[in-house]
Amino acid sequence: MSYRAIHLRMPGKAMAAVIAGMAFTCAVQPALAQPKPGGEPIRIGALLSTTGGLAAVGLAEREGALLAQKVINGRGGIQGRPLEIVFEDDGSSPDSAVAKANALMYTHKVRAIVGPTGIAQTVAIGSITQPQKLPVFAFSGLGPAVERERTCVFHMTPSQELNARAVLSYARDNGLKRIGVLHDSGYGQVVWNSMKNLDREYGVSFVQVEKFEIAATDVTTQAAKVKATTPDALIIISTSPAPFRNVRQLKIGVPILSVHGTATYETVKAMGDAADNIIHPEFVVAEDTLPNQKVFVEAYREEYGKLPKHFSAVAWDAVMALADGLKTAGADAPNDKLCGALRKPYLGATTGYDFAASDMGGMTLAGFTYSRLQKGQFVRLGYTAAKP
Repeated sequence: MSYRAIHLRMPGKAMAAVIAGMAFTCAVQPALAQPKPGGEPIRIGALLSTTGGLAAVGLAEREGALLAQKVINGRGGIQGRPLEIVFEDDGSSPDSAVAKANALMYTHKVRAIVGPTGIAQTVAIGSITQPQKLPVFAFSGLGPAVERERTCVFHMTPSQELNARAVLSYARDNGLKRIGVLHDSGYGQVVWNSMKNLDREYGVSFVQVEKFEIAATDVTTQAAKVKATTPDALIIISTSPAPFRNVRQLKIGVPILSVHGTATYETVKAMGDAADNIIHPEFVVAEDTLPNQKVFVEAYREEYGKLPKHFSAVAWDAVMALADGLKTAGADAPNDKLCGALRKPYLGATTGYDFAASDMGGMTLAGFTYSRLQKGQFVRLGYTAAKP
């Protein structure tokens, strides 16, 4: 998303809030380093899934949060006080997430929580954080209807409906009308549930839909059924590399569209030679950064010796947005005042957010970046999605 596009779409007050956030996020160059912070730390919690089924995502989020903490403290902290992050692992379990959230709130007395990693954990802890007006920066999109009432739970990734619309927008705008779908029984099923009724709205038809188990290592049978219908494109909704490999083995030569959950270097490496001609609606193409991403990408590369993707970026954004809110409300402000200070537009490294929006995230189709995998490399596309 360009700065010009943000300026055109936002009113004056919203733009001013974004510029303030940009100033806080971007002023991290060594020349601007501040004295070492002192005094009592400002303590926040990070509730992540660093073990269990979501561990790959949670570990990437941990890297982003740690990097943001290091940068903030390297610049003098928040109002001269150091930022402390207490990390808890929920083991990818909603029940564990509730127990760990209680510990963060009542034992460690954190000012806010970044995370959880998964939507089930987010829904679970919201029942105890919202009554206390404790800000939560969840790494999931808006979920069940009850979440609309939780106005202090801010969402850092798109809803599954928005993910579905991002994929179908590309298909529609590129004349891909006959669509085959391969999806797994977990994450893929959730996205497909949001996608399956959008065919008429986007002028496409789903000619064959095949489901496979989330742990499957060979989906050749399902892929062959899709191939037999001669689709214009194939949508694969899964974080597993297996369907991509099988599709290439069957020489299905049509464009492959996927979702941002697959756009990671680890998944691409596991795809092998199949990591080619795959379109992703995603957010961070570190090989070709947008202006608002450069500080984050450069700091991440210097810290970890590799390029980041969006899972690390959303955690960086959450900590940075929270630090900005603490500066505005005051480090010791009551929860409701801090929560109110956070409800504003914020330009992160991932995308432009509007935490005052009805879904407490404000992400839009225009905020997606589209990339094409070419022989294992992410290449930014010039395409921008528009509303139907």
